[in-house]
Amino acid sequence: MTDEGLKSDHVLPESIPDVSFVIAAYNARETIGRAIDSALAQVGVSVEVIVVDDCSSDGTAELVRYYGDPRVRLIEMVRNGGPAGARNTGFTAASGRWIAVLDSDDEVKKDRSAAMIACARRLEAEIVVDNLDVVKPGEPAVTMFTQRDLQHRPSLTLAEFIESNVIFRSTFNFGYMKPMFLRDFLVRTGLRFDERLRIGEDYLLLASALASGGRCAVEPSVGYVYHIREGSISRVLEPQHVRAMIDADKGFVEAYPLDAKARRAQERRSRSLIEAGAFLSLVSHIKHRSLPGCLKVAIAHPGALRHLKMPIAARLRRLIGSATRPAKASS
Repeated sequence: MTDEGLKSDHVLPESIPDVSFVIAAYNARETIGRAIDSALAQVGVSVEVIVVDDCSSDGTAELVRYYGDPRVRLIEMVRNGGPAGARNTGFTAASGRWIAVLDSDDEVKKDRSAAMIACARRLEAEIVVDNLDVVKPGEPAVTMFTQRDLQHRPSLTLAEFIESNVIFRSTFNFGYMKPMFLRDFLVRTGLRFDERLRIGEDYLLLASALASGGRCAVEPSVGYVYHIREGSISRVLEPQHVRAMIDADKGFVEAYPLDAKARRAQERRSRSLIEAGAFLSLVSHIKHRSLPGCLKVAIAHPGALRHLKMPIAARLRRLIGSATRPAKASS
């Protein structure tokens, strides 16, 4: 298949796979094999794996091109478009009944797809999410949500999803969940990732899917393994990212009618995004020892000051967790 902005050796599958895994990859040679292998190891379902290489310079595309499994397809972007653009390209190429996003440095457990599809079928849902294990280098895995909590939440509503993504509320939230979507639902609604966002595109897509009437089932078992890499949080979430999320949320509110609960949750999220941007600005002024800058932010946004009670590094960790998952797959 050839299209503007991408090139691909696209061979139509002989039969429709149950799941299309879409992996956006940017300089992911060290981890992409683990992600692909975990997708191919799914039991009880048929799969295809679509890797969209976003102009890597480390040989990622070469590794995938010669992977040696016909279920793995490579699409090479002509221009770097970021994670949202790469995933949208993968969505367009996907042929499976379900589409699952998998980050290039993460992995999925072998029973995940079958469990999620069964869960979605029980609730006649177009979307399904599951629990996650979080793995940091040199540390044991930590399960993000207790199974008991998710067992008492068979489905996820728009208001609950937005409320969970109020900034500074908690380190982990439902925005970390990696949904699977019925491909027909995405085609019918025309939903795609917002390519203007480098962070927060996952949140906006699922929020838009729920606002479009999609039913989201919750599978309480752990199926996704989220790997946190070493790196500076200050380089992950920056003021322009928050401004972009604020603008995207404004577009979301204009595009979809919200019920009373969702509207109240959205108002809290919007206020928290403004406060998050002010806090990041305050941190920047502190780093640059700019007293006038600090005073200006403090006067305009006094609520940002209370977050200084916690060490800045810890508060930044809480902020990135509350805002969204870090964009890891592409840049």
